Amino acid sequence: MTLKILLIRQIRNLKSFLADQQTLIYLLSFVVGLISALAAVAMKNAIHYTHMLFTQGIMKGAGGVLSLAYPLFGIFLTVLAMKYLVRDNISHGVSRVLYAISRRKSYIKPHNNWSSILTSSLTIGFGGSVGAEAPIVLTGASIGSNIARYFRLNYKNVTLLLGCGAAGAISGIFNAPIGGILFTLEVLMLDLTMSSIVPLLISSVTAATVSFFLMGENVLFSFQVTQGFMLSELPYYLILGVFCGFVGLYFTSATIAIEKLYAKIPGKWTRMVLGGLLLGSLIYFFPALYGEGYNTVMLLLNAESGINPGIVMFGEVASGFWPFAILMAGLLLLKVVATASTNGAGGVGGIVAPVLFTGGVAGYFFASFMNHIFGITLFESSFTLNAMAGVFAAVLHAPLTAIFLIAEITGGYELLIPLILTATVAFVTKRTFRKHSIYNEQLALSGELITHDKDKAAMTLLDWKKEVEKDLVTVSPEGNLGDLVRLIAKSNRNIFPVVDEFGILEGVVLLDDVRDKMFKPDLYDKVTVRDLMTIPPSYIDLNERGDAVLEAFERTGAWNLPVLDSGRYVGFISKSRIFSAYRELLRQFSEE
Repeated sequence: MTLKILLIRQIRNLKSFLADQQTLIYLLSFVVGLISALAAVAMKNAIHYTHMLFTQGIMKGAGGVLSLAYPLFGIFLTVLAMKYLVRDNISHGVSRVLYAISRRKSYIKPHNNWSSILTSSLTIGFGGSVGAEAPIVLTGASIGSNIARYFRLNYKNVTLLLGCGAAGAISGIFNAPIGGILFTLEVLMLDLTMSSIVPLLISSVTAATVSFFLMGENVLFSFQVTQGFMLSELPYYLILGVFCGFVGLYFTSATIAIEKLYAKIPGKWTRMVLGGLLLGSLIYFFPALYGEGYNTVMLLLNAESGINPGIVMFGEVASGFWPFAILMAGLLLLKVVATASTNGAGGVGGIVAPVLFTGGVAGYFFASFMNHIFGITLFESSFTLNAMAGVFAAVLHAPLTAIFLIAEITGGYELLIPLILTATVAFVTKRTFRKHSIYNEQLALSGELITHDKDKAAMTLLDWKKEVEKDLVTVSPEGNLGDLVRLIAKSNRNIFPVVDEFGILEGVVLLDDVRDKMFKPDLYDKVTVRDLMTIPPSYIDLNERGDAVLEAFERTGAWNLPVLDSGRYVGFISKSRIFSAYRELLRQFSEE
């Protein structure tokens, strides 16, 4: 009996402990970080063993021209998996997370807990020229979102745990806890408050610890900086930042343009074959384009230890400087083509690895070129690392993430000043020409992008259609004043929409406009509704976004506006109701 009472008390204590919302969030952020790290480890190993199984097992010794088919086969398996197992589009993982935050109340379908791991492993394992970061971010975000929804948390906390999952995923795959937090704040644009920073810290540190325990330093790539920062190199880092900004601009513009071209190709199988063959051809002539490309990055970073990267990557043809420079420039320009072709053909993967690869090639190319042309001595490894941060900051519009991610995974805090300079200059240079990051580009064009501005975020999320009033009495334009008076007697509203037999709104009659005629029976048969109606100052289409509705009220100064669906009358929306809904939604973005 005593044991039973003790057990009941412990259960009550546990329920009381979990009843505290903040405590529950802390506990769940730990769980999310743990599971996200395990997912990151699982994805990294799945990619590695898929590659080893195929190239060292099934296709061992095949090589040669047959290797052209490797990426196509991986994309083919990916398309089959998405069509018959997932039955959903899961490409562009980070953009899908942003879309979930801004348009789906942070709800991500449960299959994303595993589907990105499966499909990206097939794509990258067989040579797809993309990275694992976006798929693992989608996986981590999905884990956080679904755990939060299981515990019936509100939108604010669902979004917070979604961010914890993304932070844990980045932290786990790079073993970079600060980078994981900053990625969530800068790229996913999670609101930074005291109530959000602690769960993010818990999740990110947990993920990094679990990842280090399971993989040690065997993360995506690891390099220890040996050369510190010299003040005399400052002007060259400034020039490097501008160069990286233009490289980032090229990467963003080319990616969007090439994927649009693939989208215009009719038929997914045609896209898959064309994209797969192009990708295979690029890899055949430039083997460094195979997969994520971190081996090439490591090769460039270790070049100062006596390794000749030109000979290793291109053979004897690159033994001279100018042939090597031309081939490196080709690699710099073609990586984006390989990446966009992988995704355009139907593969699943992210752009973080290609961005870091492009940055590494750009930095090594820059330092080698300056050394050869001007006879100076710039350390290629330092400029390789700084350019990785610069191109990352330019493409993703995340300079803080770029700075600390490179510093964490390389132990390069000696390069903190040039990292800050390069990333900042690159970001400013790129943003001068393109306002949004590559992730936000499509969402921004459709007005579905959530921002750090709480006011704009609330307008983006506002579901104003719930506030449409449909109880107004409609009148026919062919009716007369007598008909209108009889309808007024039955209504408690002062607006009467004039709608024809096909449901098309022709105008409105306001009670104030007929008040002086209501008590003149001799006018009942002489005055028609069409004579009395006026044209509204504007109307709202049912497909308009919340910010467009608010803008319409501000532009017209009206208190009520009609809502139409393809010209047909639906109802009226009032300024008071929409602003009440807007204020309630804005409250959800408050700190506490």
